[in-house]
Amino acid sequence: MPTAPFERVVDAHGPTVLRVCRALLGPADADDAWSETFLAALRAYPELPADANVEAWLVTIAHRKSIDVVRARGRRAVPLAEPPDAPSALGNPREPADELWAAVRALPDRQRHAVAYHHVAGLPHREVAQILGGTPEAVRRAAADGIKTLRRSMADPGTGSTRSEEGASA
Repeated sequence: MPTAPFERVVDAHGPTVLRVCRALLGPADADDAWSETFLAALRAYPELPADANVEAWLVTIAHRKSIDVVRARGRRAVPLAEPPDAPSALGNPREPADELWAAVRALPDRQRHAVAYHHVAGLPHREVAQILGGTPEAVRRAAADGIKTLRRSMADPGTGSTRSEEGASA
């Protein structure tokens, strides 16, 4: 049985779980998946072994709850209250961070999950492999391919540099 009160677990790991949910679902559905993750975790927490990796356990639950949200949502269209005023540099009516999250969500499932769990949640490749199934090497490759795709999709078409590189030099 774990020794830390569940409230401390939420405080310590809540931001990581929310980042994972946002990477997998986007901001609109991330809060629902986050809530469902911690409700399920609260029920199961008393049975969690004391030596368990709580963060990896929570990310696994978040993964499953995100899948549930996608299934429940289906492919319904979400109407906009009003059309955006002007498109961004990539043609999207969003801020660059929104464009990045959209690019993450556009990755193939395996790459998106590997990027979210390793780069966003900070889990080692070994633990990501346990969550997704497969080997740490396959997860490492999927994460690297995902990052490469993100760099290409976020590059400025005129210069080939990414927005973060431009911001660093400005």
